[in-house]
Amino acid sequence: MSRVLVAMSGGVDSSVAAVLMRDAGHEIAGVTLKLWGGVQDSGCCSVSDVEDARRVAGQLGIDHYVWNLTELFEQRVVDPYSRAYEAGSTPNPCIECNRTMKWGTMLERATALGFDHVATGHHARVVETSDGPRLARGADPDKDQSYVLGVLEETQIARTLLPVGAMTKTEVRKRATTLDLRTANKPDSQDVCFVAGGDRSVFLGPRIARRPGRFVDSTGNEVGTHSGIDQFTIGQRRGLGVAAGHRTFVVDIDASTATITLGDRSDLLRATQPCRDLRFVGSRPTTSTELAVQVRAHGGIASACLGDDEVVWATPQPRVAPGQALVVYDGDIVIGSATAT
Repeated sequence: MSRVLVAMSGGVDSSVAAVLMRDAGHEIAGVTLKLWGGVQDSGCCSVSDVEDARRVAGQLGIDHYVWNLTELFEQRVVDPYSRAYEAGSTPNPCIECNRTMKWGTMLERATALGFDHVATGHHARVVETSDGPRLARGADPDKDQSYVLGVLEETQIARTLLPVGAMTKTEVRKRATTLDLRTANKPDSQDVCFVAGGDRSVFLGPRIARRPGRFVDSTGNEVGTHSGIDQFTIGQRRGLGVAAGHRTFVVDIDASTATITLGDRSDLLRATQPCRDLRFVGSRPTTSTELAVQVRAHGGIASACLGDDEVVWATPQPRVAPGQALVVYDGDIVIGSATAT
């Protein structure tokens, strides 16, 4: 059996993950990462979450650590998030947190402390293939989190255990209730942990240089004004503040002139999606291999082939906002990822 460090967020999934690791005979300890202590001290790293994790660890009879990583989190996640919106992109802070914090600093510290693996409560699976361990979709399609873990490298996957990935959310809560865990009925966290009330505009206000600009239609005619490009993302329909008389979407954002182009949904459709940082777990598929590409955490899956710096859709798809992750699957198995440009 292995020494396993369980990331305990204070939620029901990570609580049950710790139970499953303990019951499997592993030597385990729990750790809670204190990532954000700003105005929105809630989400997955609030004071109450730390206390919930500590109490569950005590109930299970395991050691529990709290690592304060707020300075690193600010540098690696919050600052890039702010700069991306200022530049007209749409970042993925949860993916960046997984990449740099949980499977960055946490895994590094776990190794230094002599742990063989880290375990989390994510709804995804690590499966053995003929080419080695691979990340795969979780058993519960409504809770699958393989997308937000799609940036993990092969060496990181080999050190990762995802014990609740083979369970549905209902089964997880049932197990927690049976054990009388204090997190059994705790709601799932939804919003970005450092954005108070989900209001991105208020959060970014003091962090970026906001510049008013214009809304234009597909022919370049001005149809309105806005107070800053950070409030918008490609594909957005609600909250535009423009009375067009029909469904209107953000089609393009020009950060250099603070100009936002609006159009119909058909104006969003693209045959290809440019991307950067295309990487694979294992060997690269051929350019003719048809794969599934997911463009957001829930849904947004379409068939495509992969070029050197683009995704070629089997049928035209809505443009993906620059900065968003493209996660590539072969069936249920994650084989790569990229970032939309």
